[in-house]
Amino acid sequence: MKRSLRRALWAGAVVAVTVAAVPMTTAFGAGTVTTTFAKAQDWGTGHETKVTVTNGSSATVATWRIEFDLPSGTTISSAWDADVTSSGNHYVAVKKSWAGGLAPGASFSWGYNGTGAYKAPLNCTVNGAPCGGGTPTTPPTTAAPTTAPPTTAPPTTAPPTTAPPTTPPPNTGGKKVVGYFAEWGVYGRNYHVKNIQTSGSAAKLTHILYAFGNTTGGRCTIGDSYADYEKAYTAADSVDGVADTWDQPLRGSFNQLRKLKQLNPHLKVIWSFGGWTWSGGFTQAAQNPAAFAESCYNLVEDPRWADVFDGIDVDWEYPNACGLTCDTSGPNAFKNVIGALRSKFGSSALVTAAITADGSNGGKIDATDYAGAIGNLNWLMPMTYDYFGAFNAQGPTAPHSPLTSYTGIPQQGFNSDAAIQKLKSKGIPSNKLLLGIGFYGRGWTGVTQAAPGGSATGAAPGTYEAGIEDYKVLKNSCPATGTIAGTAYAKCGSNWWSYDTPSTINGKMTYANNQGLGGAFFWELSGDTSNGELIGAIKGGLG
Repeated sequence: MKRSLRRALWAGAVVAVTVAAVPMTTAFGAGTVTTTFAKAQDWGTGHETKVTVTNGSSATVATWRIEFDLPSGTTISSAWDADVTSSGNHYVAVKKSWAGGLAPGASFSWGYNGTGAYKAPLNCTVNGAPCGGGTPTTPPTTAAPTTAPPTTAPPTTAPPTTAPPTTPPPNTGGKKVVGYFAEWGVYGRNYHVKNIQTSGSAAKLTHILYAFGNTTGGRCTIGDSYADYEKAYTAADSVDGVADTWDQPLRGSFNQLRKLKQLNPHLKVIWSFGGWTWSGGFTQAAQNPAAFAESCYNLVEDPRWADVFDGIDVDWEYPNACGLTCDTSGPNAFKNVIGALRSKFGSSALVTAAITADGSNGGKIDATDYAGAIGNLNWLMPMTYDYFGAFNAQGPTAPHSPLTSYTGIPQQGFNSDAAIQKLKSKGIPSNKLLLGIGFYGRGWTGVTQAAPGGSATGAAPGTYEAGIEDYKVLKNSCPATGTIAGTAYAKCGSNWWSYDTPSTINGKMTYANNQGLGGAFFWELSGDTSNGELIGAIKGGLG
């Protein structure tokens, strides 16, 4: 059985990202509401803008409405965390219903991608008052927009730090909800493709990552032929209630995924290669990326299951750094492999990657030119989990998936926000980044201190592996008793666990929305409850 979770031993400090701002202040009641337009990125033919609304008044602002014009040659192509409508070059942005009121002193950020070079907006007003302050020229209106807001979409051109794509990736649009299905789950876990349907998760997912294909001999190869396409399913275990026959050309999970897609036409399936156990093969693949890409294309597009898969995912742990094995292919290896895959698979296929979430200074993100590959990728998935765990048997106890840093965190840069900010600072568009969620907890035993930071004697017992347990088990066996850094923890007897709950996931999705991220992904489907509590929180939180 392959190892289903990742671990990394990183070191260093967090790197902060700052942007130049174009401030525009606005008056609202007692005090002011300030709107700041910040040029987050500008690559000449396109740009990303962050807009921050700050309530400087003494009362809660129930809603806000920003109107502004964009100079000639600049238009908004996509927006997030605000409802945006336009008439010619005149734009109106209003608060999303889920955002709630803006308390005194509080700020809220939304953003947009634009065509052309960044240009500061003109004629800006907030709730009818000039952005520079003064008396409203017209009464503020809070009516909802009469037309649908533009959907969030990746920019159509790449930043200057990025190699131009061989062929442009398709515009997938919208917030993505991406979940891993582990091929070995059909054994001891008794989790099958049918469970994705019966839990209600299929309707909430946009993409499934099938994990994993192997990488060996410089080629993409089958991971487990029995689970993948040989296992015969009974009518009771089949997605559509129809049993496999002995002579049908395709069985196993591949055939079940085909049936799942027929029931859910919106759903896309991506075959993921590598993972913690099989990433060593990427070192040889990097020596001849074109040959590797050719083998991957021939496997993914095999006529027996070509209709099942919509693309390929690279889960390389880690290029030019160490995971289970160490790679010394150099900082360009990942970029070269991704470029070869895009060239071979073409513009209509999805090409994605799961990557390190090491936000420390000089850490794994810094070891590889991820920004150089982004033009050939539909999105990147920094694995913002497994930061801490009982692989350090004596502790200190710490949440394995902190959203932010906190006082006493064992390692600076080991949190989701540090990774996201570092990747954005390197020129990766925020809507090409997905936030990672673990559907499991990590735990220690021999712990006497309830709060994080305690000592331990080893890994807490787990159903399949010591130190790891599914959310569906922990929610009952060790319910969360506290939260820190945007995630939850619990002490039960001498065991200490950290994991995400629907409540903490909702907070993480608010973060993802506010950062303009493209959505979220998670490891992995079998850790959720039978009615899909966690995936429901992801979908609901992203809106």
